[in-house]
Amino acid sequence: MKRIIKLLITVTMLSATMFYSSKTHAVERIGRLGIGFNTQPINDVTAMSFKVQKSKSFAFGGYFGIDTNETGGGWAAGIKLYRNIFSEPLLTFYGSAALGLLNQKLGPSNNKSGFQIDGTFGVEFSFESLQSIGIGTEFGVSMNKIDDFNVSTVGSQFLVALFHFYL
Repeated sequence: MKRIIKLLITVTMLSATMFYSSKTHAVERIGRLGIGFNTQPINDVTAMSFKVQKSKSFAFGGYFGIDTNETGGGWAAGIKLYRNIFSEPLLTFYGSAALGLLNQKLGPSNNKSGFQIDGTFGVEFSFESLQSIGIGTEFGVSMNKIDDFNVSTVGSQFLVALFHFYL
């Protein structure tokens, strides 16, 4: 019971920050499409991703990845919402929520499907002379099910978490 209460408090805190935003002064990306990759799916399938900044405080995105390896492959697809919390000239801190579907191959005729729900905080930054490139990292909580229902903390390492090139 205590574990469920802690989970609800964590999800509530993550949700609350999604609706709060201070003034943003980051690199102007409103209306720009970012394409790249992210490593968010728990089934170890690296996904191609996109992100569209709709306003100074809100963005949405999605991802899709596939691996045809018979043992250890699978696919992942999902959507993601971003809420900017704080921005600096080349750095944006945000909260995000993601919902994804997963499939994992365990053998030639043994596939398992499931879902993944993530609440994360992250940072995306650019370089002064390369403002079309966004590199980021995230941390937070993941609820997922392929075999069993799991709740775990997540954290993605620098440079392997996400990368977007903004057109």
